[in-house]
Amino acid sequence: MHINDLLKRLHEKRGSDIHLKAGTRPLMRVDGQLTDLDDFDVLTNETIQELFEQTTTEKQRALFTKDLELDFSYEAEGLGRYRFSAYYQRSSVCLACRQVQAEIPTIDELFLPEVCKKLALKDSGLILICGPTGCGKSTTLAAMVGYMNHNVRRNIITIEDPIEYVHTDKLCSFSQRQVGTDTKSFNTALRQALRQDPDVILMGEMRDLESIATTLTAAETGHLVLTTLHAPSAIQAIDRIIDIFSPHQQEQVRLQLATTLRGILFQELIPRSDRPGRIAAVEVLLESEAVCNLIRTKKNYQLMNVIQSSAAEGMQSLDQVIFKLYQKGIISREHALVYSNESAQVRERIRDYYARKKSAGSRELSNHRTRSTERPVQDSVKGVRSQHYRSRSSPVQETPRDG
Repeated sequence: MHINDLLKRLHEKRGSDIHLKAGTRPLMRVDGQLTDLDDFDVLTNETIQELFEQTTTEKQRALFTKDLELDFSYEAEGLGRYRFSAYYQRSSVCLACRQVQAEIPTIDELFLPEVCKKLALKDSGLILICGPTGCGKSTTLAAMVGYMNHNVRRNIITIEDPIEYVHTDKLCSFSQRQVGTDTKSFNTALRQALRQDPDVILMGEMRDLESIATTLTAAETGHLVLTTLHAPSAIQAIDRIIDIFSPHQQEQVRLQLATTLRGILFQELIPRSDRPGRIAAVEVLLESEAVCNLIRTKKNYQLMNVIQSSAAEGMQSLDQVIFKLYQKGIISREHALVYSNESAQVRERIRDYYARKKSAGSRELSNHRTRSTERPVQDSVKGVRSQHYRSRSSPVQETPRDG
């Protein structure tokens, strides 16, 4: 078996991931759902080892032996680029593979909010993309950087593990550095990036205290920094950043965030009901005087009120987006309730929505019936009036007088 046989099947089925583990058949994820590849044999340890050797270099295999973990990329001719993660499970090698689109999608193609374009053109500050694993954070980052590449001239340094989307210089100049190949660590590369005259720094992920601290410093020094963070909402992303620091540092971190934060996008990929595939539902929190004051004064719990009441500025909560997607018939009621934060409130909004539609339909039907019943009456009135006018306009014959 060759790894390209599996990748070809992944490409044909428009899947996103493949999981390879000894003792089972290959598993593929399509539109978020796992399915067996029944026409492939059950994998053995020897087969997994062969596939691993087909996709890695000798240096990478030595690093895997040392660290017992390895993230790497692989390019298959005619199929595209793939991100692999190798790890051990019960002393056996396992592989997880994710397809990376060859073409960098645009913001419009991903149906992302228009505010993403405005954020991409910011001169400095911090932009966070949050969400669970596999929600498309890297793709959103790539789309925003791609938008820069077509609209402004900037020097962009990316630090990734591994490199996923390969950017070609257009208006922007790119230096893409891969951890383990081009640099030893995220933190080392990020510190050095500050000395390489960047306008924009894209960091694949904030993983620990040091990377978060260095990212905040980079944003403070006049650079635009884009990165990702695993967090269950835009507001909790702020809490997570603050809480990772010791108590005596948290006040300073709040001030840094209040000063540098330009926007937080939290996204979920939800299965579509109108056609195959998934669509991103994106919660948006943007910088504003109210947001900065709440962060600074430890009132993060009030941020949701600001989000929900600031649609004119481009902010939106996840539940607001999900309800709009349901209204448009893009997602089902079931998925709207599953992916929402406050399912009871979304359920109530759906109920009210249908009640209003039913009421509007009843009024329309009533108006239609009224118009239908009025028309014969109006016609009969017209007939009477017509007859009356004709009688008035007819010549009047005088009655003959007697003798």
